[in-house]
Amino acid sequence: MNNKLIKEIKDYMISITVALVIALLFHTYVFARATVQGPSMQPTLHNNDILFLEKISTETSNVKRGQIVVFDSKDENGDYYIKRVIGIAGDTVEIKNGHVYLNGSMLNESYLSSNNITEPSTDESKYIVPDGCVFVLGDNRTNSKDSRVLGPIKIKDLKGHAVVRVFPFNKATVF
Repeated sequence: MNNKLIKEIKDYMISITVALVIALLFHTYVFARATVQGPSMQPTLHNNDILFLEKISTETSNVKRGQIVVFDSKDENGDYYIKRVIGIAGDTVEIKNGHVYLNGSMLNESYLSSNNITEPSTDESKYIVPDGCVFVLGDNRTNSKDSRVLGPIKIKDLKGHAVVRVFPFNKATVF
């Protein structure tokens, strides 16, 4: 082999390595793909919907009410759940008369189906969100394991928030 060919192979290897490192960093800290499993976010999201998540806001603890987030459930199966952020640190979330109240005001939840009723999962109906946490609920309240059962979710357990649904193609949506 001549030196020119060896140099060219070396240059390609360096380029490929740099591209892989950038892709890995991008996937780890910026964007990720997620597939919805189960009915807990209906009617907003359905089983097998494919989303892209933005991760920077969760890495910097810049999470906002209304965002759809993916988090580590910490269950024995290592499941990840997808839910909507209802309350952030310092908020009081109360569930009464089938509705959710945030800091004393009833939430206008236009993303819920019209027959959706929110009930507390236990005798507890009032939650104060601690620092470093969020309170999440599924949009399908009668079929969702969320903060009513799991308690507040630590921001460090959030894996990202949904920015776009890419599949099915006819339901592509920017959140």
